[in-house]
Amino acid sequence: MDHDRAETQVEMVDNTVMRGKIVKGIAGFYYVHIAGSGVYECKAKGIFRRDGIKPLVGDDAEIEILDDKDKEGNIVRLLPRKNELIRPAVANIDQALVVFAVTEPQPHFNLLDRFLVTMESREIPAVLCFNKTDIAGNPEIAHLQEIYRSCGYPVLFTSAREEKNIENLKSLLRGKTTAIAGPSGVGKSSLINLLQSEIRMETGSISKKIARGRHTTRHSELIVLGRDSYIMDTPGFSSLYINDLQKEELKNCFPEFLPYEGMCRFNGCSHVHEPGCAVKAAVESGQIHRIRYKDYLDMYQELNERKRY
Repeated sequence: MDHDRAETQVEMVDNTVMRGKIVKGIAGFYYVHIAGSGVYECKAKGIFRRDGIKPLVGDDAEIEILDDKDKEGNIVRLLPRKNELIRPAVANIDQALVVFAVTEPQPHFNLLDRFLVTMESREIPAVLCFNKTDIAGNPEIAHLQEIYRSCGYPVLFTSAREEKNIENLKSLLRGKTTAIAGPSGVGKSSLINLLQSEIRMETGSISKKIARGRHTTRHSELIVLGRDSYIMDTPGFSSLYINDLQKEELKNCFPEFLPYEGMCRFNGCSHVHEPGCAVKAAVESGQIHRIRYKDYLDMYQELNERKRY
């Protein structure tokens, strides 16, 4: 992609209003990236507060320019959201990149599957990335392939240290807004640095504008990878709760269960304790991996207990 040529196309609505994407919001200030023009520090007009609307990182917005030299403006309109997450509070996610290490640390499967369930419940496609292949053996990689091969997720194995498979990862992110999720110590920051290596000038100017001494607290932030390509660093994604799901909905968040829907003896089978369950039979025959099914049972029990109390 020709980033220099693409970034010269400023998103103009009229002479004083430009359209961009909110890349960071903190303490009442919103930083809006306008392709080809830079990042503007904005306040939201009072109408948003009056109507109970809070701009989110990831929102597409129209801003009026107050000072073009100092890159200051006001947000005057938010475009309709296609989705939003509550924790972290972000909008317009095209996909999630769920990053775990193959080893050091060993994958925490229950946490990984919670990430996937959360994305499924929001109808946000997920890409699985297992990093640190440079210190992993083939059996460990094969084990992960075996667990997730039948789930329907794209699975990528990378090494940030050896820059292995980074180009394939870039192609999966191109033209999308991607939330990166995963525990600490798996190499998320190293991957982000590699993904934005070609456009350091652009991101450098954004970082300078955002972090000029006013605030230092870590919040969700969109990093520009190219025109219409963003990656969202989401510190609030280190742990997840599934409390907003109903236990009856959980099975729909495991894609490998769906081919067996309607094949169980009982309508509305929960795939937990009923006899004649096609999903349990698929687990026994190895069509569905036992680790995934165990995580399903754990989450189902958690949701069941929550409803009881």
